[in-house]
Amino acid sequence: MPPPPRLPALLLAPLARTVVLAAVLTGTLALSACTSARAPVAATASAAPPDAMRAAADIRAVLDAQVRAWNAGDIPGFMDGYWRSDALRFASGGTVRRGWQATLDGYVRGYPDRAAMGTLDFSGLDVDVLSPTAATVFGRWRLTFESGAAPAGGLFTLGLRRIDLSTGALVTGALVTGAPAAPPGGGTAWRVVSDHTSSDR
Repeated sequence: MPPPPRLPALLLAPLARTVVLAAVLTGTLALSACTSARAPVAATASAAPPDAMRAAADIRAVLDAQVRAWNAGDIPGFMDGYWRSDALRFASGGTVRRGWQATLDGYVRGYPDRAAMGTLDFSGLDVDVLSPTAATVFGRWRLTFESGAAPAGGLFTLGLRRIDLSTGALVTGALVTGAPAAPPGGGTAWRVVSDHTSSDR
């Protein structure tokens, strides 16, 4: 998802960013669901459990919120989709950053103003729900600029876990049925715990 270290964690400094996001995922339940960047969330199998479908939709909502924040020039808002932990891993351009704050700082340095941020778009999203508390997302990011500069883009792979918003800890129990993507002031939510972003350039 642009920058220096995704973001969208996907974008690296000068117009091309690579984001690293791999997997810190553990889980034994194989629930899979896929969603397209421009189509309704759809399960990879018609028999996909409702909880897997709901989880895929919640994850898509987190990414949609990141795109909105980025395109509003709100880098801290974009970072809300990441795990607020020193254990967050962001890999891009041969560099690995550790920690939420370090990732935020990298984005701020790489995208100092609204013009540098451009307009972000995600496409070709594949969401795989591995268990009630773990998932991966593969997709493509693209930045376009009003200045007429050449677009930047690339691929990203994200590792997501369900996080307890009151403690910041990883959730290891069963999925909370119907839990919102970003419950206010508490509850659990999906967050990116690892980001591996690459650039086409």
